[in-house]
Amino acid sequence: MDYKYEDYLDIFSAVFQDFRLLSLTLGENVAISRQYNCDEVESALKSVGLSKFLEKYDLNTYLYREFSENGMEISGGEAQKVAMARALYKKGHVIILDEPTAALDPISEHEIYLKFNDMIGKNTAIYISHRLSSCRFCSNICVLNDGVLVQYGTHEELLSDVEGKYYELWSSQAQYYEVS
Repeated sequence: MDYKYEDYLDIFSAVFQDFRLLSLTLGENVAISRQYNCDEVESALKSVGLSKFLEKYDLNTYLYREFSENGMEISGGEAQKVAMARALYKKGHVIILDEPTAALDPISEHEIYLKFNDMIGKNTAIYISHRLSSCRFCSNICVLNDGVLVQYGTHEELLSDVEGKYYELWSSQAQYYEVS
C-alpha cells in the first residue's frame, strides 16, 4: 500500500527528547499554527497537568522574550508538558514518546503516568525510556541491547526472568528507589 507523504506524517505524533518550543504564543506552540481550536489546545494542556498554569497564563501569552518583553520563561518541566500537549493536540494515531518525562519532577512524572492511558486513548503509544520504573504502566515492553531485541513481555513477565536483561537493569536501578 502506498501513502502520500503528508498522510504518513499525519499518523504520527511525537515528543522527542530534544524537542523545541518556539518564541510564539502558548496556543501557537501547542498547535504549531497561528489558527487553532482554543478548546482543544486548553484540553491538551490540562491533560498533561497544566491546569494551574492556565489559571495564570492564557493561550495568547508569549513563551520567552524574543518577540514580547512580557513573554514568560517556563521551566524545563513545563516546557516538556507543553511538548506533550502538542503531541496530543495533533491527534496522531501513533504517539512516540522518547523520554517524555525526563525534565519532570517525580510528582509530576507520577501524575503523567496515572493519566497516561486516558491521555493516549485508543491510540498506540511507543514509549522509549531508560528508567525502567517509568515502564511499569506499559502493556508490553521491548528490551533492546546493542540495537537487538532481547526480551519482550509485560513488566511482571520480564521481571520473573531472573536471567534476563530486564531483570538485570531493573535490579540495578531499583536500589536507588529502596526506602529504608
